[in-house]
Amino acid sequence: MSKSVPFLLAPAKTKGWVGDVEFDPFSFTENFDMKWLREAEIKHSRVAMLATLGFWQQQWVTLPGMTPVADSNLAPAVVGASAMLQIVVWMGVLEFWTNKGNVTMETMFKDPTRVPGDLGFDPLGLSVGQSKEGMERMQLRELKNGRLAMLAIGGMIHHNWVFGEPLF
Repeated sequence: MSKSVPFLLAPAKTKGWVGDVEFDPFSFTENFDMKWLREAEIKHSRVAMLATLGFWQQQWVTLPGMTPVADSNLAPAVVGASAMLQIVVWMGVLEFWTNKGNVTMETMFKDPTRVPGDLGFDPLGLSVGQSKEGMERMQLRELKNGRLAMLAIGGMIHHNWVFGEPLF
């Protein structure tokens, strides 16, 4: 039985992955490639961590030439569709570039040595000289903070929707 949800069966395919808490209530690991699921979790975690910072900071910091907006949910409407589409397009280009054109679920991991979430980007050298256990500890920290950030940004957005006022 699962450690996190005792009345469900523990998912077999999550064993050995960093951050495994035996939580898969919809059996995604039985139907999808585990590498692809981990890649999606890491990407969403990183975006959520940046989003929580941006959502919080939007109330007090305004970039030069931008219109100040107290309610962060209204910020996309203020900057307009063209600015938002630029983000989407450039993130798509970045995704295509970092995966060497392999962006579909079927082709993303055709290179068996590719590690989910590892883009080879370490400008601060945090992984230099790390043991396997040290790297797994760092990866677990990123996953836990990312999972918390996904919940946090959802709460922040819904706070503004429900109460109709800024976060702070």
